[in-house]
Parts: sequence; C-alpha cells; structure tokens
Amino acid sequence: MSMPSTPIAITFSCAISIRCRWVSTYRVLPPHQAARIGRLYAESEFDVSRLTHLRPKLVEVGRSCVHPDYRNGAVIMSLWGGLAAYMMQNGYETMLGCASVGMIDGGHYAANLYCSLPADALTAPEYRAFPHTPLPVEELRTGASVNPPPLVKGYLRLGAKICGAPAWDPDFNTADFLTLFRLSEINARYARHFFIGDLQGR
Repeated sequence: MSMPSTPIAITFSCAISIRCRWVSTYRVLPPHQAARIGRLYAESEFDVSRLTHLRPKLVEVGRSCVHPDYRNGAVIMSLWGGLAAYMMQNGYETMLGCASVGMIDGGHYAANLYCSLPADALTAPEYRAFPHTPLPVEELRTGASVNPPPLVKGYLRLGAKICGAPAWDPDFNTADFLTLFRLSEINARYARHFFIGDLQGR
C-alpha cells in the first residue's frame, strides 16, 4: 500500500506481537513531537483550535492496521490496552484520531452514519472541530438509519466522542470522523479490563 507524503514522520508505534509475528500497530504522535513538528496530522483536515488547551497532554493516533487473520475483539482490546498503559505511564490524558469510513457508495453511508449518531456520541460544543473539506452531509444523506462500523462502535463504547461533522479525504476517498477520547471518561468496564483502576478522579 502506498503512503501519502507527510511531514509527520517522527512518531512512536504501539504494536502487538503474537508468536513473534507483528499483527497490529498504531502510529502515535506524543505532544513533544507534535510541538517539534509544529502541528497535528488532524490539522490537515480539521480546524482543531478549540482543542488547543488539551494539547500539552494529548497524543494523536492514526494509521491503525491489523493483520486480516487477527481482526478480532481480543487483538483490538490488547492494542487499546497498550495505548491506555502508554498514556498512563507518560501522564497523558487525551487521545485524538480520525476514524475513516469508506465511500465506495459515494458517501451515503457516511452521511447517514453522522446523522444517526446520538447526541451523547458527540463532544460538547467547546470540543468541536471543523473540517476544511466537509463531507456534504445534507446532499448525501438518505434518511436511512445505519449502524456504526465495528471500529467506530468500539471507540464509542470505550467512551470516545465524535468532534462533529466528518471531513472528506479525497486522497483515500474516505469520510474522516475526528474522534476524541479522554482517560477520565473511559467506560468503567474497559477501565477494569485494562487494569488501570479508577480514572474518574483524574
């Protein structure tokens, strides 16, 4: 798979190995490296100025990849557990990243997905981001009720929130939903699973 040219190359990778075989990975951009580069990857698609106050303790994740033979809940949970441990060990509080939804149908599913999101799946207005190239939701929506794809559903169950309307990424022909996750808002069920204790007081 070809990779787009990007100045963001100084990253940390969180990966899972099973029986000496790499099966999943995330690109992780910690705040000191984001400051060194001068921006987040998300800023190429969104105005994230409302999140500026979070950036000293914010890590950006992306480029998630899981081997086809291991795309199951256990591997995803292990990967998220590794990310949670990394954040706890380094004193980070917030995770930001794009959940990409394919547009093979011309974007109708993505538009309907956004319109189907319940209010509690969205961030509060003060944490909203605004796409530079918005997906034309009103033009593409059909009114159909759709279920989120597994990864988005997993993020929402974890306690993550969507930062507003999706952006259209013409390079990959995807609708990108900027997703914000704060450790203090983790679902208690997942907090117990990750063995990171009670985070509500953070």
